[in-house]
Amino acid sequence: MRPPPSGGINSLDVLYAQAAEAARAGSQGFSFATRLFPLDLRRAAHAVYWFCYYTRRLASQAKTPEQGRSDLERWASMVAAGLRGELARHPVLDVFLDTVDHRAIPHDLPLEMIEGVRMDLDQMRYSSFSQLRTHCHRVTGTVSLMMTHVVGFRGPALDYMADLGLAIELTAILRDVGEQLALGRIYLPLEEMEAFGYSEADLAAHLRNDAFRQLMQFQAERARSYYQKAEPGLKLLDQRGRFAMKVAFDMYRKTLRHIEASDFDVFHRRPAVPAVERAWITARSMAGPITRSLWRVMSA
Repeated sequence: MRPPPSGGINSLDVLYAQAAEAARAGSQGFSFATRLFPLDLRRAAHAVYWFCYYTRRLASQAKTPEQGRSDLERWASMVAAGLRGELARHPVLDVFLDTVDHRAIPHDLPLEMIEGVRMDLDQMRYSSFSQLRTHCHRVTGTVSLMMTHVVGFRGPALDYMADLGLAIELTAILRDVGEQLALGRIYLPLEEMEAFGYSEADLAAHLRNDAFRQLMQFQAERARSYYQKAEPGLKLLDQRGRFAMKVAFDMYRKTLRHIEASDFDVFHRRPAVPAVERAWITARSMAGPITRSLWRVMSA
């Protein structure tokens, strides 16, 4: 076990509180979904969120790609050193490494996640789905796997949750086609665009013709297949935190349906699950944990 940061154990409590605040500010849905976690799981989930959020912002907030690459390189070196047992002396890393130790998160996952973020700076196009799949695994599959270690699991759950990460990222890619295009990025595999007779020029012109719809439907079916592959793995997660992963599963799968229902209108709006529907999905997933919590109180 690595030594606590300067200031002792109490300073870790302060940093975990900062991680919780980062989660509240960055994602109300994530913060709400983890609110009913037992304290140890809640703290660990917030630490993983803070690490991922901070890593992504190093790239997204950089003034130039060169600065982003430099910042990520320094961060990767700090993370690698911390994973080797060296004192981190960085608030995000202090709580994350504490969580890595307590939840037995494999060391390759955070480093691979950093590489995924780096890909967003280095690669603006993906020629094949094989290339895109690598990106999806690195940026979101690794996060899904880290959260699986936080929640706890049995059997082959990790294989299923890796598929969930892919499904979520593929859904986000379809939802954000217009936003990413404005940044000069195209995540749709170029080989598949060509196969459906849809060009980069068509995409730049926001052309929603039959070729585009067929291309997008093909992508949506692929994402749906990964949700189907992942679903059996939810039962292999520890009951104490399973519902939060179920919320993510249901929310993004419903987002995929809204993208399809919009006739793939991803250029002029961002298809999303309405707030009322998000609340219903969350409440439905939380019904079991709430019932168990009330039963524990009544039985005490």
